[in-house]
Amino acid sequence: MKTRDRILECALALFNRNGEPNVSTLEIANELGISPGNLYYHFHGKEPLVLGLFERFQAELAPLLDPPADARLNAEDYWLFLHLIIERLAHYRFLFQDLSNLAGRLPKLARGIRNLLNALKRTLASLLARLKSEGQLVSDTQALGNLVEQITLTVLFSLDYQRILGRDGEVRVVVYQIMMLVAPHLVAGSRQSVERLAMHYLER
Repeated sequence: MKTRDRILECALALFNRNGEPNVSTLEIANELGISPGNLYYHFHGKEPLVLGLFERFQAELAPLLDPPADARLNAEDYWLFLHLIIERLAHYRFLFQDLSNLAGRLPKLARGIRNLLNALKRTLASLLARLKSEGQLVSDTQALGNLVEQITLTVLFSLDYQRILGRDGEVRVVVYQIMMLVAPHLVAGSRQSVERLAMHYLER
C-alpha cells in the first residue's frame, strides 16, 4: 500500500475511534511510524487529510447514489441497497459525529456534504417512485417527500444516536428503523411483508 493510502487509512481509524478534533497529525505520524515531515509531504495539515477521506467516501458512495434507471429490483433489494449506503456512512462515521462543526470549519467539505445529501434524497425519491409505480406505495407525493426527509435524517444521525446511548452503532438497526418508517406508506400486503422482514433483520 502506498504511503498516502496508509496515512488515509490510519487517519480514518483514529478519527473514527477518538473523534477528528482529538487527533493531531503528529499522532497519525507516530501511529504509522513515519516522520511528521513524511506525512506533511503527502498532506499539508489535517484539513487536506479530512478532505482526502471525504473524496474517497464520495467515490465509494457514488455508484450507490446513481443506480441504473432501468434496474429491476426485488423487494429485498431496496433494503440491501440502503444497507450498503449506511455501511459506507458507518465506515466514515467521524464525518457525521460532529457534522455541523466540521462543515463550519471546512467550507469545501460543507459544499460536498450538501451535494451528497441532495444526491441521497434524489436517490431515495427515485426508489420510492419505483415502489409507487409498482403499486406498493399508497401515500401521496407530499407525504413521500416528508418520508425522504425522515429517511435522510435517520441515515445521517441514527448511528451516532446509538453511540450516545452507549450502544454500538449497528447498521442493521438503522435499516430496521428505515423499514419501519416506510411500512405505513405501503399497501397492506407489502406492509406486512416489510414488517416481518424488519423484525427478522433486527434479530440477525
